[in-house]
Amino acid sequence: MKKVGYFYDDIYLEHDTGMGHPESPERLIYINKYLEPIKDKLIHLKPRRASAKEITLIHDTYYPQEIMDFCAAGGGYLDPDTHVGEYSYEAAVMAVGAGLEAIDNIVNGKIERAFCAVRPPGHHAEKDKAMGFCIFNNIAITARYAQQKGFNKVFIIDFDAHHGNGTQKAFYDDDTVFYFSTHEYPFYPGTGSKNEKGVGKGYGYTYNVPLPAGTGDEVYIEIYSQTLPELVKSFNPDIILVSAGYDLHQDDPLTYLEVSTEGIGTIVENILKSADVPYVFMLEGGYNLNALGESVRLTIEKMLYI
Repeated sequence: MKKVGYFYDDIYLEHDTGMGHPESPERLIYINKYLEPIKDKLIHLKPRRASAKEITLIHDTYYPQEIMDFCAAGGGYLDPDTHVGEYSYEAAVMAVGAGLEAIDNIVNGKIERAFCAVRPPGHHAEKDKAMGFCIFNNIAITARYAQQKGFNKVFIIDFDAHHGNGTQKAFYDDDTVFYFSTHEYPFYPGTGSKNEKGVGKGYGYTYNVPLPAGTGDEVYIEIYSQTLPELVKSFNPDIILVSAGYDLHQDDPLTYLEVSTEGIGTIVENILKSADVPYVFMLEGGYNLNALGESVRLTIEKMLYI
C-alpha cells in the first residue's frame, strides 16, 4: 500500500461563493463523507498558508494583496462566475499551501502521493486575474515550488471537463513543464484547441485533446491508456501533478461529457501506471455531489493500491 497524504482544512468551507453557486462547501463535505470507509488508510495532513512570495511564483506581485483587500472589504464578484467573501482569501492561500505541503512531505519521505481536497479550485486563474471559480492557480504554483525542491521536470495532467487556460498560459513557453489536457470543446473557457502546442522553447510541451460533447468512457480510456503513457515516457518527468476535475462525469450538471465513475477510475489507474514518480492530485471541478464523492474515493483507492 502506498503512503498517500490527504490534505484538507475546514477553512475551505468558509469560502463563500454565494447562494446557489455550484462550487459550494458541500463539495468537500460530501468528499469527506465518502472517504469515511478508507480514512484510516490515509495520512491526514494539514495544509499551510502560502506566502505572497510563493503565490507570485506564478501570479503578478500586486495580485495577492489585491485579492486580500477585496475579500477584507466584504468580497463580491471577481468575475461573472467567481464570488468571494470575507474568508475567501484565507481559504485560497491555504488551497495553494496544500500543494506546497504535499511537495514538502514527499521530499521528507512522509508520503509518496497526495490528494489535496481544496477549494477554491485553481486551473483557470491567470497571473493577474481570477476566473471560472478560481482565484490562485494552485497547481501551477505547486509545479514551480516542486522545481525549487529538485523536481526539475514536471508533468501536469488535467482531466477536468474545462480546459485549464491559466495553467497552460503559465508554462506555454517552458520546456520544463509539460501540460496535458483532455476537455470538452468548444466549451468554457474557449481555449484548448489541438493547435495550441506552446511557443518558443515550450513548443511541443503543451498537448491538448479537445473532445466533443457526449464523449464517454471508450474514447477517454483510449487516450489515457495509449496517448498519455507515450508522452509521459518521452518527457521522463520527476513528478506528476494532476488537476483532478470530476465534472467530466456523466451526471455533472455543468458539462456534457459521459464518463462513468468506473471510467474515471480507469483514467486514474492509467495515470498512476504511466510513471514511477511521486504524484500530487489537486481537486478542481465536479458539481454533482454524489458523483464527486464516489469518484474521489475511487481515485484515492487507486492511489493507495496501484
